[in-house]
Amino acid sequence: MKRFAEAAEAIAQTSSKLAKIAILAEYLRSLPSDADLAAAARFFTGNPFPQRSESTLAVGGRTLVAAAQNVWGVTDAELARGYRASGDLGAALAQYLREPADLGLFRAPLTPSAFMAILEEIAQSRGAAANKRRQILVERALGACESALEAKYVVKIVTGELRIGLREGLIVDGIAEAFSAPVADVRRAAMAAGDIGAVAVAAKAGTLASVEIAYGAPIAFMLASPLQFGSEYKDLAAQSWLVEDKYDGVRIQAHKDGTEVRLFSRRLNETSAAWPEIVEALRAQIDADVILDGEIVAVDGEKILPFRILQTRLQRKEVSEDLLRDVPVAYVVFDCLARDGAFLLDEPLEARREALAELRLDSERLRSAPWNALEAGSTQEDVHDRFEAARVRGNEGLVFKRTDAPYAPGKRGKWWLKLKRELDTVDAVVVAVEWGHGKRANVLSDYTFAVRGEGGELLVIGKAYSGLTDAEIATMTEWFLAHRLPEPEASRVYEELELARSEIPVEPAIVVEIAFDVVHRSTLHKSGYALRFPRIVRLRDDKSPAEIDTVGKLAHLLP
Repeated sequence: MKRFAEAAEAIAQTSSKLAKIAILAEYLRSLPSDADLAAAARFFTGNPFPQRSESTLAVGGRTLVAAAQNVWGVTDAELARGYRASGDLGAALAQYLREPADLGLFRAPLTPSAFMAILEEIAQSRGAAANKRRQILVERALGACESALEAKYVVKIVTGELRIGLREGLIVDGIAEAFSAPVADVRRAAMAAGDIGAVAVAAKAGTLASVEIAYGAPIAFMLASPLQFGSEYKDLAAQSWLVEDKYDGVRIQAHKDGTEVRLFSRRLNETSAAWPEIVEALRAQIDADVILDGEIVAVDGEKILPFRILQTRLQRKEVSEDLLRDVPVAYVVFDCLARDGAFLLDEPLEARREALAELRLDSERLRSAPWNALEAGSTQEDVHDRFEAARVRGNEGLVFKRTDAPYAPGKRGKWWLKLKRELDTVDAVVVAVEWGHGKRANVLSDYTFAVRGEGGELLVIGKAYSGLTDAEIATMTEWFLAHRLPEPEASRVYEELELARSEIPVEPAIVVEIAFDVVHRSTLHKSGYALRFPRIVRLRDDKSPAEIDTVGKLAHLLP
């Protein structure tokens, strides 16, 4: 793991994609065994387990801290100072590495495969003594670390917070370069297998073509880029487009393999238990093995209901008979990504829609999304007429999809375009920030924001990750680092605003304008409100924190 840590740190220190790929390729190529290669490739994704695996580590910050205290003797005061300085538990703990207090601890060099074995033991820990068992295993890993850098990345892998600016696409490129394999073959195998470790081993062995589709391993969703409402819609002037309604529901990817059905959310988390009637409908009504993309919506017969009706069904591990009756839902399917043994991602949209049509989804619970063609020479007025018709049907707006477009997992380009009209904006103040992920791992790009309560107190209403330019984020990172709240004020704000430990409280001085799709009531925040899909429109340098909006405005905006 020492060499893994050195490679990861080198990747984190460069912004060049080509340099990241080269460092990764050199490291992967140097690994002596397939077991080390598979484990290291997975570690670089930030998740040590394959996508299709249900294994989780369930190691909390308290367990990690206790393990570090036992192995290295780090104090609470030292840890607090380190965490405030970096916002990174791995870096905060690792700087206090010293000889283990128990010299009898396992001290052989920690290889990726040996570390993977420890992580698997952690994931398998069950029962009343599970937390203690996990702590002992973490102590074993920490005690084997030979340097602060190695310890830093061991902790990062355990917490799932690698944050070195290495997207999965770059890992694919690194594997391809390491073993002289075609990038397209590695990418296809990665999407099919759902296990980048197995793909790395297959690339080394030259057996990528034999990697089969692993139903149950979610694929990143293809995304749509926004069209500005009221613009000239120049992007629609060329090419051939299909037009669909944009549904006000929950994006869901469905995998059916024989009688097994699994549903995955936009974040690739399994949510099958929340939608038992959809699982049963897919099992009963589709004969083929398929991977589908679509939206679950609340319905009243043929009518689609607002998202707020659907909210009571979200994040449920069990759904009562009363809830099934009171909030009926349907799965509106608009894409077919795989059928039986064939991946359809590289097929044009027209071909995928034909495959979807062959499934004949026209029941109460399963529906194929209606579509029509955008005629050549359509005017702005034509587009707006379609938009208003979609709104009358209870949907958010329109999605335009190029007929020749492949399905590009995780990408937001010009193949799919979405047209919505903003409800309103809210002026709020940033009260806490977090380090970003991927290419923004080294900047504070995640902003928690608040409005004023009736008594003037600050009340959190959400968190935004997008909207500012890289230059603006870099500038704001410097400002936030210089204006972190000191102790004990930071501890007070953590409690008052109910912040997560990963959030860094800052001086409430930066006002941002937030756009969103809808306001809804929520128990997640003390304010009692939350915003759906919030995004930053701009920094409001012209406004002071005294001028931000109040919860009264949110109440007024409730649908």
